[in-house]
Amino acid sequence: MSRLTDLIAQAKAKDADLGRELEREFKTLASRRSFGLNFERHRPESVELPGRPIRRGDKVRVLPKRGDTSKGDQHLWRVNRIQRADGARLAHLTAFDGQDDETLIVDAADLVVVAEFRDYIYPGLVSTGKVERGGEKPFHTVINGENFHALEALTYTHRGKIDAIYIDPPYNTGAKDWKYNNDYVEGDDLYRHSKWLAFMERRLLVARELLNPENSVLIVTIDEKEYLRLGLLLEQTFPEARMQMISASINPAAVARAGYFGRSDEYYFVLMIGNAGVEPLSLGEEWITTKGRTHTGEIRWDLLRKSGSSPTRDGHPETFYPFFLTADGKRFHSVGEPIGVGADRNATVAPEGTIAVWPIRQDGSEGRWRLKPATARRVLEEGGLKIGALKGETTPIYYLATGERQKITDGTYEVLGRREDGSVVTSTLDTTNRVTVPGSQWRIGSHDATQYGTRLLIKFLPDRRFPFPKSLFAVEDVLRFFVSAKSNAIVLDFFSGSGTTAHAVMRLNKQDGGRRQCISVTNNEVAADEQKALCEAGLRPGDTDWEKWGICDHITKPRIAAAITGKTPDGKPIKGDYKFTDEFPMADGFEENAEFFTLTYETPVSVSHNKAFARIAPLLWMKAGSEGRRIEALPQAGWDVADTYGLLTDLDQADAYCAVIKDNGTIRIAYIVTDDERRFQAVAQDLPDGVEPVRLYESYLTNFRFSMGR
Repeated sequence: MSRLTDLIAQAKAKDADLGRELEREFKTLASRRSFGLNFERHRPESVELPGRPIRRGDKVRVLPKRGDTSKGDQHLWRVNRIQRADGARLAHLTAFDGQDDETLIVDAADLVVVAEFRDYIYPGLVSTGKVERGGEKPFHTVINGENFHALEALTYTHRGKIDAIYIDPPYNTGAKDWKYNNDYVEGDDLYRHSKWLAFMERRLLVARELLNPENSVLIVTIDEKEYLRLGLLLEQTFPEARMQMISASINPAAVARAGYFGRSDEYYFVLMIGNAGVEPLSLGEEWITTKGRTHTGEIRWDLLRKSGSSPTRDGHPETFYPFFLTADGKRFHSVGEPIGVGADRNATVAPEGTIAVWPIRQDGSEGRWRLKPATARRVLEEGGLKIGALKGETTPIYYLATGERQKITDGTYEVLGRREDGSVVTSTLDTTNRVTVPGSQWRIGSHDATQYGTRLLIKFLPDRRFPFPKSLFAVEDVLRFFVSAKSNAIVLDFFSGSGTTAHAVMRLNKQDGGRRQCISVTNNEVAADEQKALCEAGLRPGDTDWEKWGICDHITKPRIAAAITGKTPDGKPIKGDYKFTDEFPMADGFEENAEFFTLTYETPVSVSHNKAFARIAPLLWMKAGSEGRRIEALPQAGWDVADTYGLLTDLDQADAYCAVIKDNGTIRIAYIVTDDERRFQAVAQDLPDGVEPVRLYESYLTNFRFSMGR
C-alpha cells in the first residue's frame, strides 16, 4: 500500500490530473468490502443537459445530425471559445482527454452540455407553473431534472427533515427501462446488475442524509429481478435501520410467462429509522386475518408460555419459575422466583393452599415464560394476567402484550371491570373500528395495479399512457402506516414517474385535514420507442416538440394538476369516484397547492457576479417550508420578510429586519447575506428564539455548489 501511495505521489507531480484519477481509483479499491455485497462501482455517471446554452469552458458532446438515430460521437470536448459567424454560433473545441492537438469547430446548436457526477454543479430552480386551491397550505413541489442532482440540492433545503421516502426505482428488467450514462441498459449487458447497484447506491447515500434520523421511513418497491441485491445494498447503506420486506399482490390474475410461475406480486422493502414504527390502524376486512381474538373486536390475550424460537428452559434460567394459584385455580396467590440451572422443579414447595404452575410444553418438556418475575408481578398488578382452565401444573396462563396494554392506556379499549383472577375486562371494538397491524403478506383488492394504477390514470389523462403506474391506493396504504400520526409530514419520491405518491399524499390530507407535503422528482425522458420516432422526425432533446412528450411534462405535472383541479388537461371534469378509505367524486379535486420547477445548472460567472439569486429563490422558500409568499428578487430596501422566512442583504438594516421578525410569529428561518462571520453572529444573536439563522455568502450560488460523486 505504501509503495502505491509513493507511485501515485510521483504521478501527481508529473501529471496532476492523472495523479488525481489514480488516487481516486486507489481509494475506491481500498474501500471495497471483503464481505457483504461487492459490485463494480462504475465510472461516475454523466447526464446530458439539453437546452442548456453552450458557454465557454463547458464540457460537451457532439450530437448526431438531425434525423440520425445512431448514438453519434461519444467523445467529450471542451469549449475553448464561441465565435459568431454568418448568424451562427461556432464553438471551438479541444479534446477533453488532454490531447490538445485534437480540435474541432462545430455549430453550437449541434452540441449538448454534459455534467459528470464528479464535477461541481450550481443547481437552481425555475418555476414552470403552479396550481393553487389549498389556501395557506404548503405547496407540493415537482422538480424536473436528474434525480441525483436534485437530491444534492435538497441536502441544502431538507437535510434531516424528510419523514418518509417512497421510491419505485427502475426494476432493471433488461427491457430498456432505464439509462446509465445516457444509454439504455440492455438485458444482455454483462455489467447490468453492477451498473444498477452503482446507480442506486449513489442516490441512496444522498437520500440517507435527507431522512430524519430520529423518526423516518424509507420504502422501496422492487420485483424479483433485483430484490436480493437491493436488500443487501439497503442493509449496507442503512446499517442502523430496522428492515422488513412485504410481499404485495399487484395483479390478482397473474401474468403468465412461459416456463415460469405467473407473476402476481412485488416487494416493499421498509426501513424504519430511529424510533419509527408501524402505526396500528383501523383496517378493512381484507386486511384482517382469522387468527387471534383481537380481530374479532376483543383485546388479544396471548399464551404466556414462550413458543416459536428458543422456547425451552435451557439457556434461559431467569424465565423458568412458578406461578402459585389458589387450589381452585380461580386466583393468583403470588409469582415465584427462578429456581436456577439444573434445579428440579418438583423440589419447589408451594405455599399452603396453593398449586404451582410451570411453563410445561405440550410434549411434557420444560419451557419458559415470556416475562421475567419482576415484569410478571407488574403486569399482574395491572390486570394483564389471566388464568385459563385448571390443569394442575400445566394450567395455561395468558397475558396482554405491551401493544395490547398500550391500547388500554390510549383509550382504544375501556376497562369495564376485573375478573375473579384480577384480569381486566375490557370493551370490544365495533367490527369497522378494529385497530391492528397487518402481516407481511398483502393481498388487498385495492392494490391491483391494473385497475387502480393504469385504468385510474386514464381517467385523469384520457389520451396519455404510462407503463406500469402503481395503484394509488397501494401507495396511500403503505404511507398511512408511517405518516398517519404526522399531519405535517414531508414525503419525498425521487423516482416519481406518473406522480402517484403526491396523489396519495393529497388523499391522506383530505382524510384527516393534514398539511403533509410531497416533493416529487422526475426527469423528462421519453420512452425508447418514442425516442426513435422523434429522432427520425428530426427532433432532439431540448426541442419543444421533443420535451412535450417527456415523462414530467406529459404525465407527472398534468396528472398532479388534474388531481387537484378535478379536471383533465383539456378542461373536462374527471369521471368516476375515488373508492375505499375515502369515497368522493374525482371531479371534486383536492384543496391543495402544487408548484412545478425545472432544475437548472448555473455557471461560475453568474455566481461570481451575483446574477443567480432568482434561481436560488425557490430553494430558500423550500427550506422554509414551501409555504406562503416567495422572495423572488433581491430587496431594494436591503431586507424583506415573507410568510415563513426573511432575507437580509444589507447588514446596516439589521435592526429593522430583526424587529419585524420579532413581531411576526410565523418566521422559521432568517437568511443573512454576508461573508463576515463576526457580523453574521451579531445579527443571529438579535433574532428571537425559534428562528433559525442561516448564512448566505454574497456570491449566492456558492452556498449551493455540490461536487458530484463525492
